[in-house]
Amino acid sequence: MRGKQAPKRRIEPDAKYGDIEVAKFTNYIMKDGKKSVAEKIVYDCFDIIKEKTKTDPRHVFNKALKQVMPLLEVRGRRVGGANYQIPYQVRGERRFNLGCNWMIDAARARKGRPMAEKLADEIINTAKGDSASMRKRQDVHRMAESNKAFAHFAR
Repeated sequence: MRGKQAPKRRIEPDAKYGDIEVAKFTNYIMKDGKKSVAEKIVYDCFDIIKEKTKTDPRHVFNKALKQVMPLLEVRGRRVGGANYQIPYQVRGERRFNLGCNWMIDAARARKGRPMAEKLADEIINTAKGDSASMRKRQDVHRMAESNKAFAHFAR
């Protein structure tokens, strides 16, 4: 590693809900630095969630995040000429990042509707436990489970 590690930046809470996790989620959605577009998508998405579920959208969002964040992941490691997929526990910050990105990618993969609607459907379905992002999490956990025999290489 060259130089010193970049300092952690403090993220300001979002304007409407005052929630740091919503602000981070908005930043993950943002493309080409267009934050106002990303905020509009997130806030419209939360309005749709509120309309459909009749509950606070942040509760649905947090429940969906808790459901989709992975506990384990596999990383490749070369040992004696062979590559092994070694399961590792995921740090809290990376869990949040992976969960958000999987939900966003699954929403972007849906076709034919505005992003706010696709994202709202993905978050609602994830909170219920049946969505593309949940399948992604299950696949990652299944990979980690099947490669548990190589966990002793983790050191």
